[in-house]
Amino acid sequence: MQARMIEDSASTAWHGPSGPYWSQPVEAVLQFCGSKPNGLTSADARDRLSRHGPNTLTNDRHEQAMVVLLRQFRSPLVMILIFAAIVSGVVGEGREAVIIGAIILASCGLGFTQEYGASRAVEALKKQLSRKSLVLRDGVGANISVEEIVPGDVLKLSAGDLVPADGILLEARDLNVSESILTGESFPAVKAPGICPANTTIGLRTNCVFAGTSVRSGTGAALVVSTGGNTEFAHIAHAIERRVPETGFAKGIRRFGYLMTEVMMVIVIIVFAANLLLHRPLVESLLFSLALAVGLTPELLPAIISVTLARGAAAMAKSGVIVRRLEAIENLGSMDILCTDKTGTLTEGAIRLDRSVDIEGQPSDDILRWARFNAMLQTGIRNPLDDAIIAAASAGERPVAVPSKVEELPYDFVRKRLSVVVRENSVTDLMICKGAVREVLSVSTEVLMDGRAEALSDRHRREIDARVMQWSEQGFRTLALAVRCFGPKPRYERADEAGLQLAGFLLFLDPPKKDIARTLKALAERGVRVKMITGDNRYVARHLAETVGLANRSMMTGEELSSLTRNALFGRVQTVDLFVEIDPNQKERIVEALRRRGHVVGYLGDGINDAPALHDADVGISVDGAVDVAREAADMVLLQRDLGVLMRGIDDGRKTFANTMKYISITTSANFGNMISMAFASPLLPFLPMLAPQILLNNLLSSFPGLAIATDNVDEEEVHAPRVWDIGFVRRFMVRFGLISSFFDAATFAFLLIVARAGAATFQTGWFVESLLTQLAILLIIRTRRPAWRSQPSRLIAWLTVAVAVLAVAIPYLPGSSWIGFVPLPWPILAGIVGITFAYAVVSEWTKRRFFGHDRTRSERQRRAKTERATDRAAIEDHRSTAYRRRPLSPSGIGSATETTGARRR
Repeated sequence: MQARMIEDSASTAWHGPSGPYWSQPVEAVLQFCGSKPNGLTSADARDRLSRHGPNTLTNDRHEQAMVVLLRQFRSPLVMILIFAAIVSGVVGEGREAVIIGAIILASCGLGFTQEYGASRAVEALKKQLSRKSLVLRDGVGANISVEEIVPGDVLKLSAGDLVPADGILLEARDLNVSESILTGESFPAVKAPGICPANTTIGLRTNCVFAGTSVRSGTGAALVVSTGGNTEFAHIAHAIERRVPETGFAKGIRRFGYLMTEVMMVIVIIVFAANLLLHRPLVESLLFSLALAVGLTPELLPAIISVTLARGAAAMAKSGVIVRRLEAIENLGSMDILCTDKTGTLTEGAIRLDRSVDIEGQPSDDILRWARFNAMLQTGIRNPLDDAIIAAASAGERPVAVPSKVEELPYDFVRKRLSVVVRENSVTDLMICKGAVREVLSVSTEVLMDGRAEALSDRHRREIDARVMQWSEQGFRTLALAVRCFGPKPRYERADEAGLQLAGFLLFLDPPKKDIARTLKALAERGVRVKMITGDNRYVARHLAETVGLANRSMMTGEELSSLTRNALFGRVQTVDLFVEIDPNQKERIVEALRRRGHVVGYLGDGINDAPALHDADVGISVDGAVDVAREAADMVLLQRDLGVLMRGIDDGRKTFANTMKYISITTSANFGNMISMAFASPLLPFLPMLAPQILLNNLLSSFPGLAIATDNVDEEEVHAPRVWDIGFVRRFMVRFGLISSFFDAATFAFLLIVARAGAATFQTGWFVESLLTQLAILLIIRTRRPAWRSQPSRLIAWLTVAVAVLAVAIPYLPGSSWIGFVPLPWPILAGIVGITFAYAVVSEWTKRRFFGHDRTRSERQRRAKTERATDRAAIEDHRSTAYRRRPLSPSGIGSATETTGARRR
């Protein structure tokens, strides 16, 4: 079906007078679009923006508000209430229908205001990460917001860019574009200017680029033809929408919903049948049963979660973490493993060129001069290595004129090198190639020794091997540089990268961050284990790990990893601390193996090839300066590349998780207890224990303090360990505290019937007050694992709890309360209810201390058992694997994972 959608989309694409734009010469498309190769003027772009609208697929604010509002009424619980109101109206119970209708409006209105306000707050945060693209305006390049791109603009594209609109290529150089989001094809498509037949499908339009795709390598320029809703991406968006993996928290909420549904169905069916057997009115019995169903379930849970997550996102934004996907906040709090590169995370990221040396390791001005030409003239991804070269060269005493560039062979992740050809005079072109040592050696046949060329012998390789290893063990990154002279020719290809003369090396130093050792220790104290995944060689990685105090008991190279099966990697990944000399496509395998081991994995990356791992991780984390494709794949973006910032975000995520679980625990235990009490009391009493409107009003009033749970203070110990969703814990908690609530409900029943000899109205009023007061009491008790008097709630929760408690006592005495079936309570009955509530609070506090103590012991036993099972399984699946042993680099492995030029920090 997807393929058909892609083919059919051609019929909706932009057509000129002679057919679709990809089937016409570039000149004709430029003329039809009213543009030029140097782009639009600013005035023309503003005029087109007003006519075509912003380059975005999102709806306007009004439509978003309507979606949120309608979502409140689509809730199954609201549907039950609406059904109950209709039944009441049909059978003549107008008062019941009005009360239920008012509760529906109050509940949905409350949910809407909270959820919509939360969504607007999150959108405001996301605007801080608005994506920009390089566009020619007024003949010069300008970084403008993607939303402001219009048809006729000329885009400048380079590796790592997300293509913001559909267009036809004006020029391209080794341009490879990943179009898997449109075509499903995993291999990048080679792009070049030209003409394609009119009936060419998307996957074969080699002269076009499309919105939503990403540039993997090379450079290019494209004329924008379609934007926003007119792009191919928009036409087939419903067929290619990328499914985001379900988070552990979302899965837990889903399972919680199943649990509530099962309990609700059992109670409702039993109660309804019992009332019919007692020959009570059908409508009254039906309404009572439906009210029980609604009362049991926390219908404001979606709004509570939205508000809690939004407040968490706001708190994290203050800490320097912008959340792109709210659901990931809970996973950040549950994260127990963080995979990260070292550059800019464990190190300062302020890379400096320490020295430029020749083949024998002696300082060389020629190496620095050639490296400067290569770094200044390359037009691919800017990277800190090139910046360091330019800075070092600029510090020299004598400025050197930069020759004209003839050609560029851009960096890609297969070659791991970049070449620039310069014209030094009318008879000689000089190719300057720099990159990973192994990759440059593979295309070199000679070495330059004292200005003389010698054949690259085995002796030279051994000497180079030893030097590179020595530099690496001192913490230096090493790039190789080679040159070759040509007679002038009009065009150079990758095949010309052969027969080079290895000239020397560039040694870079990136010192570790000052406070990184303390940050790593703080993360370990919070139960987060950091694993380094780097393309650098083993010696550089080990040196840094030892310097910053990162665990380095076991190491795995990319070569070793490539030889492991999926199950063998599963067996090894648990104990490996450093993954070194890793190819970009191996990162996703590491993340997948860790997740299979049951870990909640975070991945921090900002490079082109980090996108798959970012998407596969439980929490994808990027940085504000990352390439577009990495930022779009991430769940969160750090405004500073600092693990300290991330650590504060982890704390905020755990606070968010803790507050969400508070609401679920409090509401389910209180509601479950009340519903059990009603279910058992209903067939035993000569009247209903509480009327349907009273149940619904009780449920609504008790929700108000719950809405403020997002503002609650969280005890320090709640953020010192990862928290994961445990449906078993929720079930045990609900049953234990629900039964305690039912016990005191039974005490209330006995007090009202035997001691006070209350009638139906007095009984229903008295139990309404007791039920609401006990729910407020349990909120203050269960919101903390400490003794309730040693943990201060937030000011909003405290005030709302007091206000609702006062209202609960005052309702029976207010004018109009008889309309809902309330009567004023005599003071002795009210005093008895307050006394029962106090006793309930004391018993609940004592039970809480015992429950959390037993649960902690249970969790430790389960964790040990899980570890033992995983260890046994790993031993079985990997019994032939051996521990990593340090060994010298072989000539074929030199620099196989040194940081390569043109590569962004990975």
